[in-house]
Amino acid sequence: MGKGANLVPNESENVEKNEVKILKWNEIRKNKWIVIDNNVYDVSRFGKKHPGGETLLKNNVGQDATDAFISFHKDVKKVEKYLKTLKIGRVVPESDVNQNEERKDELHKDFQQLRKMAEGMDLFKPSAWFYSLHFLQLIVLDLIGTYLIYQSGYQNWLTYFIAVACLVTTQAQAGWLQHDLGHLSVFKLTKMNHFAHRVVIGAIMGFSADWWNSRHFKHHAKPNAIKKDPDIRFSYFFLLGKILPKEIGKKKKGWLPYNLQQFYFFFTLPPFLIPILSAAETAIYLTRRKKFYEMMWIGIFSIRWYLMFVPMLGIYGTIKLLLLVRFFQSYWFIWSTQMSHLPMEVDYDKDLSWFRTQLITTCNVEKSAFNDWVSGHLNFQIEHHLFPTMPRHNLYKIAPHVKKLCEKYGIEYQCKTMSQATFDIYNCLKESGEIWYEAYNNMG
Repeated sequence: MGKGANLVPNESENVEKNEVKILKWNEIRKNKWIVIDNNVYDVSRFGKKHPGGETLLKNNVGQDATDAFISFHKDVKKVEKYLKTLKIGRVVPESDVNQNEERKDELHKDFQQLRKMAEGMDLFKPSAWFYSLHFLQLIVLDLIGTYLIYQSGYQNWLTYFIAVACLVTTQAQAGWLQHDLGHLSVFKLTKMNHFAHRVVIGAIMGFSADWWNSRHFKHHAKPNAIKKDPDIRFSYFFLLGKILPKEIGKKKKGWLPYNLQQFYFFFTLPPFLIPILSAAETAIYLTRRKKFYEMMWIGIFSIRWYLMFVPMLGIYGTIKLLLLVRFFQSYWFIWSTQMSHLPMEVDYDKDLSWFRTQLITTCNVEKSAFNDWVSGHLNFQIEHHLFPTMPRHNLYKIAPHVKKLCEKYGIEYQCKTMSQATFDIYNCLKESGEIWYEAYNNMG
């Protein structure tokens, strides 16, 4: 499993082999340890200190997390000091090995070579021009929207809705920028990424960077994994994939007529996700954890909107404007992100290789100026999931090399048109609903 290129150094280069405790995979799985580059770590007491959250670690225990570890951490050497205190031994590479594991190890090595190629091509280097212009569009659109509100208020509905369109676009594009900052792909220094992240998602958008990272990193580590990916926890309202609908149906469970979910999905989750569900989840998350610093940034957003719009629209008018902006922003977000995940495989965690896991749970949408802009380059969702810290303006450059690696291992690389990806949301919901209905009524 996961035999790498010494990505995480040993505790000491002078340690003799007979002094290192050798562990087998059955011991690692039983004790819920984590393996990184064949080194074994006991993370049971580190969970609460882990920046990505305790759950993120728990979702990877008993597995080789080498590729996930390298993909999430920009500077491996910086976290080396923490790893040294957690290391308890090394795994026996040849233990519990079968043909599938050997193939998995070979794919791991090829993927690491691909990563080195990307580094050699400077694809992890952000463009200051790209991100400066991206931030500038937020300021310009926000000012235009505010100006139009001051010019007409509710008097001219056309002007009002043009203003709403500008403010929606500001929020949607700020969402893509905060996403990049959360992945540490905008600035060279981690601290600068964290600070700018709070400015964008907090002061501009009114949400918490801490809350976002907590959810989003779990999704990246185990995309479309039942019980592990928070982005697919819709059990009471929607059923996804082929496994869960059948399980729920056989148990004669179902809150809603899931065989109709392809219709009610578009009128439920998209309009309520950001205005209601995300806002409530953020408030609960920050309150329970007493994240006062995060609350401060959201407070800045509230003050900003109060000063910008209350003098013209009043309190209720400003709240209505915010909800209207959130409503359209939510549709934009759901459409841009879920077309790359919902139609893909949804199953329990099978502990597959990092590369294979991302490819079976993620698809791309064709490149174009519009598709790149409207989706924040998440039309290259495959490459983004493989290399989360890569600046998004470089994702298309590594795509041809990812395709070649897929061809070598017979892994499907899906790239769709925007229209097909949109229709596939409907199609996958319909298929999952039918599976539930048949299992519920013992029809198959």
